Amino acid sequence: MEIELFRSLFKGRDDVFAIRWEKENKSGYSPVYSYDPYYYKRHRMAGGTFQNYTDKSHLPLSDGEIIKHLDGQQHIGVYPLLTDNTSWFLAADFDETNWKSDALKFIDACRQKGIPAYLERS
Repeated sequence: MEIELFRSLFKGRDDVFAIRWEKENKSGYSPVYSYDPYYYKRHRMAGGTFQNYTDKSHLPLSDGEIIKHLDGQQHIGVYPLLTDNTSWFLAADFDETNWKSDALKFIDACRQKGIPAYLERS
């Protein structure tokens, strides 16, 4: 049930997803890949980098990865921009002094247009 709800609200590409990382005082999201560590190590020893390593492929977004996200074991990011440049959802961030009234106006405008909208305060 939770997986279906997640997939319905955050519908995006199924062939790729990202995972959140932290290193020292930096953080971000990077796509998840499948690759053979032995061949990658050989590639690095020859002066290669992960960026120019060609024997890798994106891991698809599976129910198992979504469960780990919902259980708090990892933070994932979905790719909402589809390969045909369309999207099923968008996110808007309101940070200024009037963030609350601006967000409510945005929700109201969406509802007037018949667009489902949800408010989440982070």
